[in-house]
Amino acid sequence: MALSLDNLEAVLGEAGMSLAHLVRLNVCTTDVDLLLPHYGVPAARLAAAGVAPATTMLGVTRLAIPGRLVELEGTAAA
Repeated sequence: MALSLDNLEAVLGEAGMSLAHLVRLNVCTTDVDLLLPHYGVPAARLAAAGVAPATTMLGVTRLAIPGRLVELEGTAAA
């Protein structure tokens, strides 16, 4: 989860933005039960950035890259 958030933060940085610009965060996972105990990681990072975007966690059958557990989709506004 932390690595996914690092990647999202890097993409935002390339656009001159940060996690503080997130207005929406979708979390797709192939194993909701496994992810839930780790959900504090993004919650803490977002709180530290002073942002509370609308968030949805979706359980999915599979992701685009086999073997991946989590995919984040963020919407940011400048």
